Amino acid sequence: MKKILIIDDEVNIALLLSKFLTRNGFEVKTASNGTTAMEYLKNEDFTLVLCDFRLEDTDGREMLKNIKNQYPKTGVIIITGYSDIKMAVELIKMGAYDYITKPLYPDEILNTINKAIETQYALLDDEQDNEPIIASKSKEHKKNTSTGEFVFGTSRASKEIIRQIDLVAPTNYSVIIIGDSGTGKEAVAKSIHQNSPRHNHPFIAMDCGSLTKELAASEFFGHEKGSFTGALYTKIGHFEMANGGTLFLDEVGNLSYDIQAALLRTVQERKVKRIGSTKEIDLDVRIIVATNENLQESIQKGRFREDLYHRFNEFSIYMPPLRDRGNDIILLANHFLIIANQELSRNVTTFAPEVIDCFMNYRWPGNIRELKNVIRRATLLAEGNEITMKALPLEISNRMMSFDYNNHINTHTSEVPEIKENRHDLKNAALEAEFETILRVLKEVNFNKTKAAEILKIDRKTLYNKMKAINLK
Repeated sequence: MKKILIIDDEVNIALLLSKFLTRNGFEVKTASNGTTAMEYLKNEDFTLVLCDFRLEDTDGREMLKNIKNQYPKTGVIIITGYSDIKMAVELIKMGAYDYITKPLYPDEILNTINKAIETQYALLDDEQDNEPIIASKSKEHKKNTSTGEFVFGTSRASKEIIRQIDLVAPTNYSVIIIGDSGTGKEAVAKSIHQNSPRHNHPFIAMDCGSLTKELAASEFFGHEKGSFTGALYTKIGHFEMANGGTLFLDEVGNLSYDIQAALLRTVQERKVKRIGSTKEIDLDVRIIVATNENLQESIQKGRFREDLYHRFNEFSIYMPPLRDRGNDIILLANHFLIIANQELSRNVTTFAPEVIDCFMNYRWPGNIRELKNVIRRATLLAEGNEITMKALPLEISNRMMSFDYNNHINTHTSEVPEIKENRHDLKNAALEAEFETILRVLKEVNFNKTKAAEILKIDRKTLYNKMKAINLK
């Protein structure tokens, strides 16, 4: 269970936070001062610390410094009042994951905590000696998996991604990362940041797909207290939070045209102004964006600004779908199996041969994210130390029909079993001809169902249905 330490000298706040987080599945401990908190940290392992900036015997800056020096694997979130916002930004640069302003809102707290814990798990994953990551040729290249979703593997596609990261990371180029959902775009953005001269400064990620038009400006640029209805406190925008570091904009194609215009001005002038403020703040931010859309097509349709696209597109990286990464699929599966064993306290060590065959032939529409979820589920359901087909979701196992080479088909001959007794029936003749064609193509591609479907000019689902219809198992 994930353990959280709350440090706050206001007993009521600490108690309410403790009850709320306990109801949401966390193990929680509270401390009313820094001395007690450091004693707890000395004796127990905590995934995350929520620390109020003002304490009776110290402050958040000193606590953050001590925690990061003595327990660097523990994430820290600072709780601050209105007057501490500038300090909070400085604390992020010192190593805090994020800050939460008072008054505290449950949804905001839970969302920030979950993201912080995901980041901490990613950092722990990076330090695993047995993690199957192939380092880049650059000695300075740092290992990175980003929430366990991306592994630098041995495939040609992976090596090309590593090469491009090595090329662009030391520069200040803006980067567009293009790829399907779940391919690890944010992980690559983090790797670029971690291998850049900005690696000691913030990496701020922003999901543009979840922004409403009304909230986008406030999230990007921040606002002053009272600048509009509902602005109950001053808010630092993502540009300001990322100052000196990297701002990652995920699914940037979802932004409204108005926000794109405001973004363009900010990127061009390298200045930002909070809503309701007259003061301009100088910016030194590297921008990395990601999209699963064709932005050039969006430009043609008038949905995306061409000038903004060219501002972002100083360098581009293409993220291939998982099905195109060859043996990296098994490398990733083993990586996620290690993580799932640690998370679930299991000891599952291998995959059955038919499971490996299934993984290599499945198209993985959800890409790396889908594979990770499949492995977690299968690890939980596995009986013994091996993952079998029984532990896989139906949408995968039902699409994969294994061949029984000993009992059903001799793959080294051209024998075709009789389908029906009446060979003069046109329907039966068509089925037999279909059987012969499917079997011949499958042999030619060494029973790779994906390639066979492409050659036969049908989709995989149709191929499986036809195999089932002619009793080809």
